[in-house]
Amino acid sequence: MAEPREQTQQEGTLGAAGGCSEPESSITRVFQVLGKRWTGLVLAALMNGPGHFAQLRRAVPGISERMLSDRLTELASLGLVVRTVEEGPPLRVSYKLTGAGLALRPAMTELTRWADTHLPDEAVGCPTEFRA
Repeated sequence: MAEPREQTQQEGTLGAAGGCSEPESSITRVFQVLGKRWTGLVLAALMNGPGHFAQLRRAVPGISERMLSDRLTELASLGLVVRTVEEGPPLRVSYKLTGAGLALRPAMTELTRWADTHLPDEAVGCPTEFRA
């Protein structure tokens, strides 16, 4: 029986001999948050500064008020977004990224670059060669 050997950092990430392996716990945690529908778009909408609920609703087309509220509550509980109540009248609530939320900017920028390079504009749809 062969002795187990220590894996290198690269092998630990890629798996033995570059094969499939279980993702590391850190990346699993990232995608448990960012992998939820709308979360990345809500974060992206807040990257350029704070926004009120109605502004965010317009900035993320297709999101329901309920889903936006759920995502904002979740992001606030994770410390990525802070909710501020502006005394009225009218009473208004704004949301802005915390330092931890803003720290996602480089990753979001790289994901945007990657998508521009590797994903077609119509990522979900009929491949070009099959279009009439």
